[in-house]
Amino acid sequence: MEQILLVDGYNVIGAWPELSFLKDRDLEAARDKLIEWMAEYQSYTGYRVVVVFDAQFVRGVKRKSKKHQVEVVFTHEDETADEYIEQKAIEWKNARTQIIVATSDYTEQWAIFGQGALRISSRELLFEIQEMSKQIEKKIKRIQEKMPKSNLNLDSDIISQLEKWRRGED
Repeated sequence: MEQILLVDGYNVIGAWPELSFLKDRDLEAARDKLIEWMAEYQSYTGYRVVVVFDAQFVRGVKRKSKKHQVEVVFTHEDETADEYIEQKAIEWKNARTQIIVATSDYTEQWAIFGQGALRISSRELLFEIQEMSKQIEKKIKRIQEKMPKSNLNLDSDIISQLEKWRRGED
């Protein structure tokens, strides 16, 4: 079964302390950080992740892109993220697809329930990501303990490139 996580981008940014703090100084950096975390979440869970931002902070026509293999959508100027998410929850829902919506907007949560989708609050998603990070760190530590020690001294550029390949980036 395909699982799709639709993320109300600005709602999540406003609910996560680190991103909310960052947003007040640099909104684009906060969006980028959220997308990075969602890329890790996508890689870990296997979910298809779509992050939706209202166009209110980015004027112009609706646009879609991929960043770190995460689908990123900026809605039309006259369309809210909630409207886009509800539309996609209806459009994508079928017997082989489970839609999950990440938002703390109470009204949106009820609308999503009505479409047959599941919801996760922004705070619950943050807890999942924190737990995921702990599990990844434990796994890396176990692997490193089992690996033979190497005399290879890799510089930071090579390590960075290997990390990009691990995430599926070019």
